[in-house]
Amino acid sequence: MAEAATTTAAQRKEAGEAAAGSGGAEWGGLRSRGGGGGQGERTCVERAPRAEAGAGARARAGPGPREGGRAAAAAAACREPRAAAAAAALDDDNMVGWPWDARKALGVALLVATVLSAALLARGELPGPDTQEQERQQQLQEQQPRDFNKRKLPELKMDQALLIIHNEFLHGDLNVYWLSDHCYQCLYQFLVSVPVSPKPGHPSIAAVAVSTQHPVTLLLNDTLEKKEICRIHYIFGEFGNYSLWVKPHYGGINQMSCDMVINENPINSNLPIYIAFLVYIAIIISSSVGNFFVKLDPVRNWLYKKMNPRETDRLINSELGSPTRAESYSSDLQVEAWRLTPPVHRLRSLDTFRGISLIIMIFVNYGGGKYWFFKHESWNGLTVADLVFPWFVFIMGSSIALSLSSMLRRGCSKWKLLGKILWRSFLLCVIGVLIMNPNYCLGPLSWDKLRIPGVLQRLGLTYLVVAVLELLFAKAVPENSTMDIISYWPQWIFILMLEAVWVCVTFLLPVPGCPTGYLGPGGIGDFGKYPNCTGGAAGYIDRLLLGEDHIYQHPSPNVLYHTKVAYDPEGLLGTINSIVMAFLGVQAGKILLFYKDQHKQIMLRFLLWSAMLAIISGVLTKFSQNEGFIPVNKNLWSISYVTTLSFFAFLLLLFMYFLVDVARLWSGAPFFYPGMNSILVYVGHEVFENYFPFQWKMEDHQSHKEHLTQNLVATSLWVVIAYVLYWKRIFWKI
Repeated sequence: MAEAATTTAAQRKEAGEAAAGSGGAEWGGLRSRGGGGGQGERTCVERAPRAEAGAGARARAGPGPREGGRAAAAAAACREPRAAAAAAALDDDNMVGWPWDARKALGVALLVATVLSAALLARGELPGPDTQEQERQQQLQEQQPRDFNKRKLPELKMDQALLIIHNEFLHGDLNVYWLSDHCYQCLYQFLVSVPVSPKPGHPSIAAVAVSTQHPVTLLLNDTLEKKEICRIHYIFGEFGNYSLWVKPHYGGINQMSCDMVINENPINSNLPIYIAFLVYIAIIISSSVGNFFVKLDPVRNWLYKKMNPRETDRLINSELGSPTRAESYSSDLQVEAWRLTPPVHRLRSLDTFRGISLIIMIFVNYGGGKYWFFKHESWNGLTVADLVFPWFVFIMGSSIALSLSSMLRRGCSKWKLLGKILWRSFLLCVIGVLIMNPNYCLGPLSWDKLRIPGVLQRLGLTYLVVAVLELLFAKAVPENSTMDIISYWPQWIFILMLEAVWVCVTFLLPVPGCPTGYLGPGGIGDFGKYPNCTGGAAGYIDRLLLGEDHIYQHPSPNVLYHTKVAYDPEGLLGTINSIVMAFLGVQAGKILLFYKDQHKQIMLRFLLWSAMLAIISGVLTKFSQNEGFIPVNKNLWSISYVTTLSFFAFLLLLFMYFLVDVARLWSGAPFFYPGMNSILVYVGHEVFENYFPFQWKMEDHQSHKEHLTQNLVATSLWVVIAYVLYWKRIFWKI
């Protein structure tokens, strides 16, 4: 919410008045949106000529003949711009010598004609009984004081609307508070104070920016008698212009009415998403047509000779290696292995799933068009941004099971594999700390502000634990395909003990100043009782062991819940549940190994795992967002978050396995290509985020359309880069 701008009758007489929190600029007329170069649409008051802008000020000094004519022209300007312009021209040029009554009559006639024409154009018929509400709102708009157009309104940003509060309450000031429906058990936040009305029919006015992301509740209190006047639940539209009229009720003495009026309709901020969707659908159709021609024998034979896919297949099937174009498979050992070992069929569905997760992650990291549903959830619940990282962890677990089994079948020793696992985990952590550290924005990288946790750091630790655990019990060839769980019971014992540690620490660890087992966001959540308890035990452990300066400084609950302490969503305690998520991915990989080529058995087990995890999630959350035993929470990486996202992962993997590897109705393109080069694409998108062509200077920073265009272009470029690297046989695997 922007700070409110308030004025009183006394302040309006002063020449140097300024809006509270608006920077001291003069009031220049109603705007429906601000930002950048002030390119937002203007209301009828601002579009009227400057001659009419001074009519209100001169009217207070006593309307003369000329002033009365200009006032009529200004009033007409708020109904029909062309009629207002004509009235102003007549007033200035032709009506100097006219009697006052004649000019008044002409002004009234123009006013009546404008209202009637507007009604006819809007409804196509004469006003009837069904237009009474529309006429009432129009009358409320007409009562807006004329001197209000001289005030500077708050400049609007994305996901904001303008609210003008008109107070005709005669017995005290009004305090206005607001509360977002998305803020669970939160305190009402102060919005603006509107002074008492100086006299009947002359309301005091305040203007403020309100959020449009979620429905809000406005609470109006009388400051004199300390009582509630009214409560309004409303959904504001982006860059809309609204008026809230607080006035005595028509039928009661001590009753007040609160009426919301739309001065200017909001924009459809979701329209760019619809357009982008249609554009990508057109691209997909064009690609499908092109793929049809590629499958024709002459075209396919020509491409086969040019692309040399045999070398590409050899490179991409090297799971734990680091192939480059300089490598050759001409050595005796490699040629012998190539001749004696049948070519490994790589599951394209896994790479496709990994690619989908990666591309959505890149789009979200680039900003997601600045839409709230492409940002991480403030606390409990899920948005699109909360889905992709766990899926990436899940697919990493599946790849661990497949790659270790493949390497053992080729005769690679477990000690050599252990060395590769340790080296890969170390590289992931180093790259995360030194290259993609988000605290670079706070200044040059130094130990004082170095963020220790992070996405790649969590991937590195998770990979280390799960890969070593799998390596200890991995077998070169499965002995019994029906024993995919029972034969690995020590792994399950370890994972269950690890989860027991998470539960005990989360719900039993005493946290100073906080209730034991607290899972809330702190700040104004839980009615402001625990402002410094963000994340409970998870946040406390990170701040205690790592230090508050070495964790994430801008957590997602900061905006809505006004949290006061740093909190890291990739902290130490949550890593336990990311290990559980990866281990569930290992189970998916084992199903693919143990039931190879048994498509029905594989899909049936994916479905059973999905159903079982869905039931567990339902029990933990009580099928609600906030009322469960353990709510779904990405910031905490709660166990219900893991089971819920694993449920979706098994289900999506089932569909992709059927479409890509069984029925072969879809090749997995274009997501297959970034899925093959996931580390290179992820690191590259972080390093080159602020460089052209992934980012450029925008004309309007408060436009979803421009942000969405830039983010989609940048994300699509990485898909193209991954495609080129695939056909150039360049793969970066650490």
